[in-house]
Amino acid sequence: MSSSFDQTAPLRIGTRGSPLALAQAHETRDRLMAAHGLPAAAFEIVVIKTSGDRILDRPLKEVGGKGLFTREIEEALLDGGIDIAVHSMKDMPTIQPEGLVLDCLLPREDVRDAFVSLEYGSIADLPQGAVVGSSSLRRRAQLLHRRPDLQLVEFRGNVQTRLKKLRDGVAVATFLAMAGLRRLDMAGIARSGISPDEMLPAVAQGAIGVERRADDDAVAGLLAAIGDGPTALRIEAERAFLARLDGSCQTPIAGLAELAGDRLILRGEILRPDGSQAISGRREGAFGDGPAMGRDLAEELLAKAGPGFLAGH
Repeated sequence: MSSSFDQTAPLRIGTRGSPLALAQAHETRDRLMAAHGLPAAAFEIVVIKTSGDRILDRPLKEVGGKGLFTREIEEALLDGGIDIAVHSMKDMPTIQPEGLVLDCLLPREDVRDAFVSLEYGSIADLPQGAVVGSSSLRRRAQLLHRRPDLQLVEFRGNVQTRLKKLRDGVAVATFLAMAGLRRLDMAGIARSGISPDEMLPAVAQGAIGVERRADDDAVAGLLAAIGDGPTALRIEAERAFLARLDGSCQTPIAGLAELAGDRLILRGEILRPDGSQAISGRREGAFGDGPAMGRDLAEELLAKAGPGFLAGH
C-alpha cells in the first residue's frame, strides 16, 4: 500500500470505450490492486470518447493520424478529470503534451500480427486477386510489397466489427494484433500468427502505456510498482526510431526491438505506401543505447530512401 495514495477518492483511470481498451484499463487496475493491496473500489474506470472513435467512415490518414485516439483523454488528464490514462502504445504520438509523462509500461504481450480469415489459413493461401481488409497503412504496404496482386479495402472498427465485415463478404481476410486478441481471450480467431521475420509489426505493438501528470508524485509512486523495465527498454528504442522518421498513421513504418542476453536488437522498415519498395535495417547494441540505436537506424533508412520516399512520390 502506497502511503502517499489518498483513498478518500477513487483513482480515476481514463480509457477509450472499446472492448480492448477496457480490457487494458482493467489489466492496469488489476496490476495496481495486486501491487498495493487495494480493493477494486479504490479505482474508477472513466470512458472517454475520442475523435478516432467518432469518425469511422474515413481513413485515419484523412482526419489526423495518431492523436485522434489520445487527444481527448490527455485533455481530461491535464484538466484533472482523470488521474491516469491507459493507452495502446502503438497509437501514441512520439511527443507528449507539456505536463504529461508516459513512463510506465506494462509487460509486453505477443508482438505479432494475426492473420484472420474465415476461409484461408495464411497470406500464402490467399488466391490471386483476393480482397483483404485493413486500415493500417503499414500492413497494407507490407502486404502489397509481398503480394501486389491482392486487392486492399479500408477496414475500420473494433474486432467484432471487422469479423462481421468478413462474414458479410466485404473481404476474405484481415489482420489484427495478436496482443489485442489475447487480451480479449479471442486468440482462437487468428488462423495464424505472422512471424516478425515475415511481417515486422508496428512500433510498440503489444505494449500498454500508462500516462500521468508530471507533477503527480503520489501517482508516480503507485505506477512505479507495475512498470516493466525490459518492455520500457524495447519501446524506448522503437519510439526513438519512429520519432526520427516523424512517424504517423500516414506513414508505413515497422519496428521491433528485442532483448537477447545483455544485447538489444532493433529492426526497422519503411515502405512506400503502395508497397512498391521496402527498405529495412538492423542495429545491435547495449540495453542503454536503445534510443541512440533507434535514431541511427532511422538516419540510415532515410539516407537509403532519399527525399519524398515516405510520401510515396
